[in-house]
Amino acid sequence: MPTWEKRQVGRTALHVTTLGLGTATMGGTRVKVTRQQGEDIVSAAWDAGVRYVDTAPFYGIGAAEHRVGDALRDKPRDEWVLGTKVGRLLRPTKEGRIEPMPFDVIYDYSYDGIMRSIEDSYQRLGLAKIDIALVHDIGAYQHGVELNAVYLKTLAESGYKALEELRRTGVVSAIGIGVNEKEVLIDALGFGDWDAFLLAGRYTLLEQGPLDDLLPMCVARGTSIIVGGPLNSGILAGRDTWNYAAAPAEVVARVKKIQAVCEAHGVPLPAAALQFPLAHPAVCAVIPGPRTAAEFNENLPLFTRVIPSALWSDLRNEGLLHPNAPVPRSPN
Repeated sequence: MPTWEKRQVGRTALHVTTLGLGTATMGGTRVKVTRQQGEDIVSAAWDAGVRYVDTAPFYGIGAAEHRVGDALRDKPRDEWVLGTKVGRLLRPTKEGRIEPMPFDVIYDYSYDGIMRSIEDSYQRLGLAKIDIALVHDIGAYQHGVELNAVYLKTLAESGYKALEELRRTGVVSAIGIGVNEKEVLIDALGFGDWDAFLLAGRYTLLEQGPLDDLLPMCVARGTSIIVGGPLNSGILAGRDTWNYAAAPAEVVARVKKIQAVCEAHGVPLPAAALQFPLAHPAVCAVIPGPRTAAEFNENLPLFTRVIPSALWSDLRNEGLLHPNAPVPRSPN
């Protein structure tokens, strides 16, 4: 079993393995995943030494939390760290839908909504401790500018008080936000003391915009970054999707240039993509979301693949890597 480095989450007592498990796909919302297949993914990660799992009520409309809880329940509790999310409540659907679960989603970033969300997650998980609570999908990317202004005000004036209380009383050990955009995280640093931000798809081998603002702020504040979507929804793994949709031509063109550099050094593009984010001091973990246990096991060797330092230099020289981006230490 591999031994993964563990890194501290913010200034908390939590330490997570640098490779974590994302469970968005496992919930079966985007592709059909059975309960057994979902539990098999968690088991494969466990057998590989992964001890950090991230889930959410939204993943599979409740299904992912059920599967994660069932898979972790018999594992030694002091060995793993679990994060879930708040901001969405699940209510019985009136549409007669049963797949993946018969619920509708209601956004609620208020004090009461967040307290209810945590209580519901404990019930779905069937576990006695949630370690990390992240506010899920707040931001203009999800809600649009006008509606998000309302939601962000609610979080700042109401919901954040719930998160502080949950952390102070030990119901959770760390609080943060999980989103696909950096802008709302910068806003949130203005009103909260956050332990971690889960940022999906925005700090990757393809995109490094947060180096100009968010990441230096997180280093100064002691807020960790969890990198979700390190393969940018699949475009860095040979698929044609970016940001959960078909990749535009300019993104495809940039990826082809990055891939050409990787191929010149005999390195699979996904290996470089999965290892790159961990070089930044603010990053505590990357959490790819495999679709199957087999996919997880196939990707595992990519994390330990030796990457020559010249690959990173060539990417930078060709303008494909931010001038200030830290890179993994590599043999010469």
